[in-house]
Amino acid sequence: MALNYLARDLYGYGPKTPDPQWPGGARIAVSFVLNYEEGGENTVLNGDPGSEVYLTEVPGGQPFVGQRDLSTESVYEYGSRAGFWRILRLFAQRKINFTSWAVGRALELNLAAGRAMIEAGHEVASHGYRWINYKDFGEAEERDHMHMAIRAIEAACGKRPVGWYTGRFSDHTLRLVVENGGFLYSSDSYADDLPYYVRVEGAPHLIVPYTLDVNDMKFAVPPGFSAGEGWFNYMKDAFDTLYAEGVAGAPKMMSIGLHCRLAGRPGRAAALARFMDHVLSHERVWVATREQIARHWLTVHPPG
Repeated sequence: MALNYLARDLYGYGPKTPDPQWPGGARIAVSFVLNYEEGGENTVLNGDPGSEVYLTEVPGGQPFVGQRDLSTESVYEYGSRAGFWRILRLFAQRKINFTSWAVGRALELNLAAGRAMIEAGHEVASHGYRWINYKDFGEAEERDHMHMAIRAIEAACGKRPVGWYTGRFSDHTLRLVVENGGFLYSSDSYADDLPYYVRVEGAPHLIVPYTLDVNDMKFAVPPGFSAGEGWFNYMKDAFDTLYAEGVAGAPKMMSIGLHCRLAGRPGRAAALARFMDHVLSHERVWVATREQIARHWLTVHPPG
């Protein structure tokens, strides 16, 4: 039974998980997610009080208050200038698709990225208007940012997003997502290996949970990965475990989080490519966008 979204549910599905009935009898659903954030981060150019320090190549730094940090800006710029296109090529070569958590401001600054993702068949979901922490935003201001994020994606991609993930969200983010009325699902949760429903203002809403452990962000936060091989091994172990559970009759889903400026670097892209090939070497694997997973779940397991 779906609980109020603010209530903690420490039981979930319990010992017997529902059969997701993935298409083709797949033993696992694999969701690659590309975070497109470059240009939406903290910078005085965006009216922020200081520079960005989160998920860069030099973790633990201090923001430049009232000044630009040109070095950190260039790390982010690598993501949109080079890393993004490298990752896009890896997926095109293997004919599989990802979901993008796309920051509205980032797409405003690079319309070509949004167009390229849509033309390649990828899903562009919303990652908020800015790549910042929304925990202290007032409700009205966050609602305005939500509308701006939707408009930015529509302008860049020609269609509005149906998925939402803020990441660093507030107590009222999910309520605003449901209030907006245009979203099939949201992903601001790390609570399960399968989609599940919550109740928001009495209405059911689908959560397609995300991950922070199988995520290239661990290259930029301690403790984390220092080399591509460690990341590859962790992704492989996660996939192999979930695949075995699927063979045993309890299929799950796996999310892999990517960032243009992190996984897009050559050494990490090589590890990503090896993992993609490992996934595709298995039978009965469904590599799907989160929209596809959400639509499937809503059909096979409609809210009660």
